[in-house]
Amino acid sequence: MTGPKKTGKPKKTEKSAALRKDKAPEKSAPKAVSTTASGGAPNDLPVIALQLPQANLDAATTAYFDKCNEKIGFVPNVLLAYAFDLPKLNAFAGMYNDLMLAPSGLTKLEREMIAVAVSSVNRCYYCLTAHGAAVRQLSGDPILGEQLVMNYRAARLDARQRAILDFAVKLTERPHEVEEADRAGLRAVGLGERDIWDVAAVTGFFNMSNRIAAATDMRPNTEYHSQARG
Repeated sequence: MTGPKKTGKPKKTEKSAALRKDKAPEKSAPKAVSTTASGGAPNDLPVIALQLPQANLDAATTAYFDKCNEKIGFVPNVLLAYAFDLPKLNAFAGMYNDLMLAPSGLTKLEREMIAVAVSSVNRCYYCLTAHGAAVRQLSGDPILGEQLVMNYRAARLDARQRAILDFAVKLTERPHEVEEADRAGLRAVGLGERDIWDVAAVTGFFNMSNRIAAATDMRPNTEYHSQARG
């Protein structure tokens, strides 16, 4: 889910390695990938329900997928789902990396919490599984991960976290009702103008991603289910 970072060496964390596409060496030969092969999907189901033609991976994408396998042991199925069209994969990955991994006034955990709260409203199986695992990893708290998946209001959140998730959920459920009082509520817990933009952008991105996942019956990698459980 992250776009190419062409400048500088990316931080070698499991999260960034899984989703960051670096500039690739020219030596890699193109190869094909099936967007409907199981690729670690639960119950041996296809990654998506659409029978899309395979794409030939260019050197950069091959290196990207190789890095995923090296760092986390698998290629996230959402990347395989987009791999039928490399420009679409690059656009999706670029937006994801910018929103979720680039510098922001929001922590990475706060951004993942938004992803889970939004996906809970939309009942997105793929994103709840993948980003629920990310919340467990970043917070070190498997209970928090489960609470956010089920109902973020049950979690013992601080005032800032609660305000962020309240805003994200309202923007998801009733976007036409968002008004200045909602933005003021974020400012009251310390968010700046750019931070409010970032909350909105992450919320919008996951509403889009949830709908693509639902429309295609996207299946999460089996490995997510057991990550950071205890």
